[in-house]
Amino acid sequence: MTSLIGKRALVTGASRGIGKAIALALAAQGADVAITYERSQEKAEDLVKQLKASGRNAFALQADSSDPEAVRNSVNQAAEALGGLDILVNNAGIFQYGPLDDLELDALNSIINVNIRSVVLASQAALAHLPDGGHIINLGSVLAERVPMANLSIYSMSKAALIALTKGLARDLGPRGITVNIVHPGPTDTDMNPAAGDSADSMRKDIALGHYGKAEDVAAMVTFLCGPDARHITGAGFAVDGGYSA
Repeated sequence: MTSLIGKRALVTGASRGIGKAIALALAAQGADVAITYERSQEKAEDLVKQLKASGRNAFALQADSSDPEAVRNSVNQAAEALGGLDILVNNAGIFQYGPLDDLELDALNSIINVNIRSVVLASQAALAHLPDGGHIINLGSVLAERVPMANLSIYSMSKAALIALTKGLARDLGPRGITVNIVHPGPTDTDMNPAAGDSADSMRKDIALGHYGKAEDVAAMVTFLCGPDARHITGAGFAVDGGYSA
């Protein structure tokens, strides 16, 4: 299928894991894709080669998601490089784990800046480029609405904020036909949360299907929400978690 031919997408934090899978899935549907990365230059460049090998136009942009100007510039640079922007996927994020009484201010600022502020700023910058009928997809977490274990309060807070942002932007941008949705990955087999990791068994027992998801499962939902069959879906959240949050 090639439902996204002619579309131009930016996926933030996409040198590996779920972001990489999203970039590949969008390209497989025909979109040209720009990605951002912070430190993994070699992995980002390898992904660009894969995207170009599929016949798509592709670029990698270095951007620290905790830096406001870097976030804004990356959106503008992506639009310039691609000749416009139809899709923004706010994937970049960091994980924070630990008790509140051990939380230092720098760590709090970091997770707020990356998981919340960068999404706001990237979306704001994208509005100058997105046409009527464009798409913004935010990556949340199943931990945004359900916190099944201790020491996740700050991370869950940061992802819960994106639910409200998604709903609000859906109202704000509805008159332009721009859809805004949020996808909540559950336990997903990536290098950040491997299915063979130390804590995997404790999470696996709570997954209704009994096994971790793949990054491609999340990417499939994101790609669907960017396509014509999702034209009447906005302000909505979708858990891709194998029933972890059921």
